[in-house]
Amino acid sequence: MLEAIFIGFAFSVGLIVSAIGLPPLIGYLAAGFIISAFSSFLDLPVLALSSLEHIAHYGVLLLLFTVGLKLNIKKVARPEVIGTSLLHFFLSTSTFAVSIYFIVGTSIETSVMLATALSFSSTVLAAKTLEGKQELKAFHGRVAIGILIAQDLIAMVVMSIASGKTPSAWAFGLFLLPLIRPLLYKVLDSSGNEELMILFGLLLAVVVGGGAFEAVGLSGELGALAMGAIMSGHKKSAFLSERLWSLKEIFLVGFFLSIGLKGLPTYDDLYFAFAVTMLLPIQVVIFFGLLVYFKLKARSAFLTTISLTNFSEFGLIVCAAVMPEWTISIALAVTFSFIFSAPLNRFAHPIFDRIEKYASKFERNVRHPDEESIVLGDATILMMGMGKIGASAYKNLQQYGKTVGIDSDQELVALHRENGLNVQYADVEHLGIWESLDLSNLKYCVLALKHTEATKGIIEALRKKGFEGLIVAHSLNEDAAQIIKDSGADEAYITADEAGAGLASKVALSMKM
Repeated sequence: MLEAIFIGFAFSVGLIVSAIGLPPLIGYLAAGFIISAFSSFLDLPVLALSSLEHIAHYGVLLLLFTVGLKLNIKKVARPEVIGTSLLHFFLSTSTFAVSIYFIVGTSIETSVMLATALSFSSTVLAAKTLEGKQELKAFHGRVAIGILIAQDLIAMVVMSIASGKTPSAWAFGLFLLPLIRPLLYKVLDSSGNEELMILFGLLLAVVVGGGAFEAVGLSGELGALAMGAIMSGHKKSAFLSERLWSLKEIFLVGFFLSIGLKGLPTYDDLYFAFAVTMLLPIQVVIFFGLLVYFKLKARSAFLTTISLTNFSEFGLIVCAAVMPEWTISIALAVTFSFIFSAPLNRFAHPIFDRIEKYASKFERNVRHPDEESIVLGDATILMMGMGKIGASAYKNLQQYGKTVGIDSDQELVALHRENGLNVQYADVEHLGIWESLDLSNLKYCVLALKHTEATKGIIEALRKKGFEGLIVAHSLNEDAAQIIKDSGADEAYITADEAGAGLASKVALSMKM
């Protein structure tokens, strides 16, 4: 019965919230408030709430473990990541603390702690948003994820200091954990079965990380993060992170439900949440200013900023550990920030296209080493999108003329270059790049992008630029193909149909032999 109540309410409200374009996490929190409102009617036993707290704790531990698995020191230890994270933390905390002190009327100490909890951005929301737009590996996506990981590390330090726990003498033994890394790697290698690997990840996050660190007087959350970091160098860490990510989200449903079950929000909670959400534009100014200062172009700085303009579930974790009486207020602030951030993320590209001439005025007159300019030279064929479909098309087109490829995934670009392909990095969705690009030698343009809207925008930009050559694009279905043709493409191939036809022709050829 209890499972039906928790799962049923979480799914139903999460589905409704998701249908209007908001993150399901808001629905889980709302479901907790609804259950709390009818708790007397539902007659929930205390034991049930205690069990949910355990599930919520496991969700937090898994979240931090997966963050640790993604920890790449080379990607985090970059000026635009470390510099932006640290400076933003101090500037945001200072600004929010002063604002909260005067607007809400809390004490200086409480204002600082609340401002600290609100200075972090949501790892879950940003990662899911960037993944949904296929921008995790784009330059701005990698910068955003790097900043989020750095913020998570700052949050762990803050929580460890603020918790006031005194470690036991045994805590020094934890410094020896890196020495057993080869043993842990060997165990993970031996766990060839996917189920065993997931169980080993749970063992490291919940038992070794959470349990062992708590046993010696340290934060279990810090332990889960540390164990993830220790395993981050393993070749299967990405696979383990991917599998645990979904499991973590299921447990985090319990975390947001448990927040809602703490009680219904009061007028003061709503006032606080609304007031601090109105301060989010300050986050936009701080992030954008810092990223531009660290040599990012206005577009990359803007897209990164939009991904980070929200409050974090880490703020809830910090608050639950240090200031439990403010948990509902912070939970509402996180919810309101997600509502504020969702439409901005959805329309980030068209918003920037409208404000580019103003935003570009703030750029420094220097070029970030990771933001290369496109040079087509005497190439006659342009291949945009160098995934599996694009790479295959590129190799087959080389015989018909000099070909150049473009992709927004720098790791993929580097891999193709190592294999001798002429591939360049660029965010092709940035329509402004076509204005200054020399297309005089170009005769053919092939697009193998995943998003129809991006393909449509690029085709329209090319035709507006005056390109009269052949444009052929990949599409997922007939509706997408029609949109692409209407935007100015000569042909739009439904790739799945073409692959099926190719397979059938091979079979037919074998039948004749």
